Amino acid sequence: MGLKEWAARLKRDIPALFLALKDKETPLPAKILAAVTVGYALSPVDLVPDFIPVLGYLDDLLVLPLLAALTIRLIPKPVLERCRRESEGMWADGKPKRAVYALPVILIWLLILLWIIRLLWE
Repeated sequence: MGLKEWAARLKRDIPALFLALKDKETPLPAKILAAVTVGYALSPVDLVPDFIPVLGYLDDLLVLPLLAALTIRLIPKPVLERCRRESEGMWADGKPKRAVYALPVILIWLLILLWIIRLLWE
């Protein structure tokens, strides 16, 4: 599989993982990992900022695909295939059409920021 095919598959699988997150047949460990994966994909904050040469983009090239691959292994194949079919065209440009999907991610980062500020002030 070439790099372009791999990137296209990842772009298709993130929305499918979002749908699997809401599916009743998805096991709890897969739902937790799917939430982390989709949250990381939508998050404006990376573990390693992109402005750091090489490492910033290596982070995106390794962390997200590894999270997605692990999540996919935990989701039953019939559920994953159904979610892939449902997600076709869902996020045409690679991002959700509604900003509401990013709200939980933003909320989590705000809570982390508040927690860090609280630790620094004690």
